[in-house]
Amino acid sequence: MKKTVLITGASSGFGKASAKLFQNQGWNVIAAMRSPEKEEELKDSENLLLVKLDVTDLESIKKSVEKGLEKFSTIDVLINSAGYGLIGVFESSDETQIQKQFEVNVFGLMNMTKAILPAMRKQKSGVIVNISSFGGVTASPFTSLYNSSKFAVEGFSEALYFELSSFGISVKIVEPGSVATNFRNGMEMIQNTIEDYNQELASFIPKFTKRTEHVSNATTEEVANTIFEAATDDQSRLRYSIGEDAKFYIDLKNQNSEEDFLRFMQE
Repeated sequence: MKKTVLITGASSGFGKASAKLFQNQGWNVIAAMRSPEKEEELKDSENLLLVKLDVTDLESIKKSVEKGLEKFSTIDVLINSAGYGLIGVFESSDETQIQKQFEVNVFGLMNMTKAILPAMRKQKSGVIVNISSFGGVTASPFTSLYNSSKFAVEGFSEALYFELSSFGISVKIVEPGSVATNFRNGMEMIQNTIEDYNQELASFIPKFTKRTEHVSNATTEEVANTIFEAATDDQSRLRYSIGEDAKFYIDLKNQNSEEDFLRFMQE
């Protein structure tokens, strides 16, 4: 019997690459996105279902799960891929921007997970793969809202790893580095209104990218392969980092004292 995966954020980036990979591997795929009517590559077929889903809309979450179960009977894997980055000076951010970052990256992921759990508990099996980032392990200046949302994903996932194990449900975290996907194009910038930050803000990106210019970044397809591995390897492993830049920063934090790590980042 074919297994079924539900993927949020399947219109682009890791979500779309994962949808293609799982379909090519013979899985049933529920490809969830905000505007399925605009999708040109993924098409409804015997083993692929396009569903309209906005992770900030509880009713659309409920309907997506119901439609997936109606067509394929089971949902064996959930991949929480929907998300975006909000970058800039925290002091210049407004309440709407802060709320939206967490509504999508954290509360949307939580609500999607809650919606799928009854079916997984009933079948006594399932895998939940949450897409985090190396920015969920290490923080940088001017990424405070994105970092804090991904730190929340990491803590939530780690707790659920223990909480759901007795039901045969596994929780995995995938932590990509910098990858050339539509995520970058979809980043939202906080317009800085405080002159004191201008100099450091302007120099941040060149400084940050220089740290890892000697290593190669993962491709979107390599991240999708890692997601597929996490979903299918039947291992008790929790975290999967992908990309040499991701491993560079994660190792920098985990293999050094806090004092040395903070000094390196501050420089």
